[in-house]
This record gives sequence, structure tokens and C-alpha cells, in this order.
Amino acid sequence: MKWEKENYWITDDPTAVNLDFVTEALHSTYWAKERPRATIEKAFAHSVALSLFDQDTQIGMARIIGDQATFAWISDVFVDPVYRGQGLGKWLVQCILEHPLCDVKIRLLATRDAQGLYAQFGFTSKACMIFQHPMKK
Repeated sequence: MKWEKENYWITDDPTAVNLDFVTEALHSTYWAKERPRATIEKAFAHSVALSLFDQDTQIGMARIIGDQATFAWISDVFVDPVYRGQGLGKWLVQCILEHPLCDVKIRLLATRDAQGLYAQFGFTSKACMIFQHPMKK
């Protein structure tokens, strides 16, 4: 799929992802700053990435992980700080929700700092018990 707006465009084409840019950007976030590049590459191989571009330069992205029937997890959403404040994050979230992989009953995400953005799209905070299993060594 492809969305266009002024000089910007978003695509789910996996060949469009600039993994060097994505790795550097994720390493600047609180949630993925220590994620190894090999893990980033594996995550992208098993999810759908929506890449945001200013002409030919990648400036943001988001990943969708799901079963294409009942559940979608929205992850690693970011826009380069230079481009923030222009509504591009809102547009990216809108495109995520329009993607067929998110056409499911349960759409989840986690954020520590962008509750206001996601609330504009109907996301709410629900108290639940989350169980985490330790990673294999």
C-alpha cells in the first residue's frame, strides 16, 4: 500500500525500509536503545513496516505485528525529531489503522510518552495483568 501527502509518502513495501536509518533511530529511543541490529532485522522480517519518507529520505516508520484475523500490535512508531510538529505522526497512525493488517478487533500498543497522540484515534488505557516470560539465554 502507498499513501501520499504533499512531498511525503508512506509505504508498506519491505524493500523501502532503510535499516541503517531505522537502527540509528531506534537506538535513540527509550524502548529500543539497546536492541541489537540483528534483532531489529529479524523483527522487520516478521512484521509489516510502514515507512515514512520525505521525497527519497526515510524520516519515520512503524511496525505492525499480527495474525491478520483477530490481533494487531503496533510497535516502534517514530518520526525523526526534525520533522515533528507537522502532523506526520498523526498521519502515520492514521495510515497504520487503515492498513489491512490492523483491520482486526484487537489493536494494541504500548507507550510511555505519546498517550495524547493515540487517544485521538480512540486508544484508551486499560488496566490488565501482563505476564512476561523470561527470554531464552
